[in-house]
Parts: sequence; C-alpha cells; structure tokens
Amino acid sequence: MTISAKTPLWSVLSPLLGMMTLILAFVAPPHTTITVLAVATLIGTVFAAVYHAEVVAHRIGEPFGTLVLAVAVTVIEVALILSVMVSDPIGKSSLARDTVFAAVMIVCNGIVGISLLVGGVRHREQGFRVAGASAKLAVLAPLTILTLILPNVTVSTSGPTFTPAQLVFAGLVSLVLYGSFVFVQTIRHRDYFLPVTNPGDETLHAPPPPLMTAATSFALLIFALAVVVGLAKGLTPALETAIAAMNAPKAVVGIVIAGIVLLPEGLAAVRAARANRLQTSLNLALGSALASIGLTIPVVAALSIALGYPIQLGLNPKDMVLLLLTLLLGVVTLGTGTTTLLQGIVHLVVFAAFVFFAFVP
Repeated sequence: MTISAKTPLWSVLSPLLGMMTLILAFVAPPHTTITVLAVATLIGTVFAAVYHAEVVAHRIGEPFGTLVLAVAVTVIEVALILSVMVSDPIGKSSLARDTVFAAVMIVCNGIVGISLLVGGVRHREQGFRVAGASAKLAVLAPLTILTLILPNVTVSTSGPTFTPAQLVFAGLVSLVLYGSFVFVQTIRHRDYFLPVTNPGDETLHAPPPPLMTAATSFALLIFALAVVVGLAKGLTPALETAIAAMNAPKAVVGIVIAGIVLLPEGLAAVRAARANRLQTSLNLALGSALASIGLTIPVVAALSIALGYPIQLGLNPKDMVLLLLTLLLGVVTLGTGTTTLLQGIVHLVVFAAFVFFAFVP
C-alpha cells in the first residue's frame, strides 16, 4: 500500500459500500447475507482508513500524524460505547471499563507485540527514542491505575464504583494527564517522539502528498472511521448472540468492540514497524492507549453523572494482575531503546493469556 498523489478509487469506494450496507441493514430485516456483507465491507473500510491515515500522517509529519489517528479513532470509540450504553444503561454498566481495558491490552500487548515481532523478523533489531516511550508509560501507569484499579479500594461505595464526586475527580485527572502528554508530545518536547533516522526507512525520501490530497484523505478518514463504528454497532447484536451461545463472559463483547475499532491503528502500526519505522509504530500504539483512557473516562463519567446511569470501572483481580504485568513488561521492553523479536513474542504471550482467560476466567 503506497502513498500516491492521487486518491485510489478503492479507498473511496470501500467506505461508500460500507455506508450503503449500513443503510441496507437499517431498512431491510435481519438476514445472514447482510451480516456477511457487513463484515466484508467493514474489512475494506478499515483498510481504507489505514491508507488515508498514512496520507495525513505523511503530510503533517510526526508526531502530529499519529496523534490525528489516535484521537480520531478514540472519539469514534467513545461514540460507540455511549450509543450502546444509552440503549441499555443497566445491562451495559461495565461496557466502558471492559472496552477501555481491552483497548489497553490489545494495544500494549497485541499491536505492540505483532509490531515488534514483524520488525524484528525483517530487520533483526530496531531502535526508538527512550525518552518518548518513557513519557508515554509515565502517563499510562497512573491513568490505568487511578481509573481501573482505585475504584476497587475506595470505601465511599461498595463494589468497583466511584461516587459522583470521585467520578468528577477521575475525569479531571484523566483530562489533565492526557492534555499534558499531548502538550509535551507536540510542543514542549516534540523531538522525543520523532522517528529515529535509519537506512531501512522506506519513506525517508518520499515527498509529502499535496495539501488537497491530504485534506481529501482527512475527510475520508473521518468518514471511514464513522462507517467502521456504524458497522460495528450494527454487528453488536449478532456478536452478543454468538457470545451468549458460546457461554462466554459478557466482557468478551468489550474485547471485540475494542478490537474492531483499533483495527485501523493496529494495521498502521504493524506496517510502520515492517518499514523500519518503529518510533512511528510506538507513537500510534501507545498514543492510542493513552487516548482511549484519557478521553473515554471523562466522557463516560459525565454521562453517568448527568443521566444517572450506573457505571462500573474497577477491574476484577484477574484483570488487575494482567494490567500490572503489562505495565511492568512495558517498562522492561521500552527501557533500552532497542527491540528484537524476543520482546514481540513475550508481549504476544501476555496477549494470548489475556484472550484465553477472558473466555476461561
């Protein structure tokens, strides 16, 4: 998938076909054919979103390019979570927690693991800027612990919940941490997040696309992401039925939703690592994990307070162990400035453990 000055026809048709499928699903009765068509157009739209994200990123440069995709995907993820929660406030009180936790595990172990493995196999050893990676981990640790673990040990309420005052505090803290990170990444210490120059960088000498092409891709990126969420929401009832038929826990719904929404970023991150742009890959992956928590928690907290919807944020003991293991592994992996396929394999093993114990708790 190369970036050209002209927008490829397939990258425009895929989201349009996805939108047509959404309209068909809305006006026609449920049918297996429509479900299969929705899955097919979802995959095509994801690839289109990845293409347009790469065009925008190449035009505006790092680290702004990866930030655009991270924030755009997270905004769409928040919209999807809220739409599902509003339809069933009681039954979906833990959906935000499950989806955010799944996003962190998918990003920090799944996407990072595949990226390190693919990059390690192709280039043996890859480098990145430790300062940028350390900054991301320094924000990710308190974000996850304050919002996903602390609710289990507060005494004002019983269970994995916050009081309204505590929810306000958690939302404000999340915004402050994420906002501070964005300021450091884009202004104060932008050089910490710039790609490491290396001979294997396939885009090192590629000219940026024209402004009009980048603007068109940005509009198509937003449109494609919206279609992805619409298709994912449309597939949610069939997904819940399938999960119930397998007698799998309800938390699996959050994993699938997060996985679908993160597909564009995941594919873009793996492609960057394969092209020997590991810094860009890590910017995409870890940036999306930060955005997922830093933007989702405040919005969900505000919805809970304004509409009186119940919300569960605290993780169960099993998930807390996996989260702490992920944070510890991230410190070890990103503490040297170089990675090999070994780190990729280790992250993927932890990701496999997360998926396995989600189905077999």
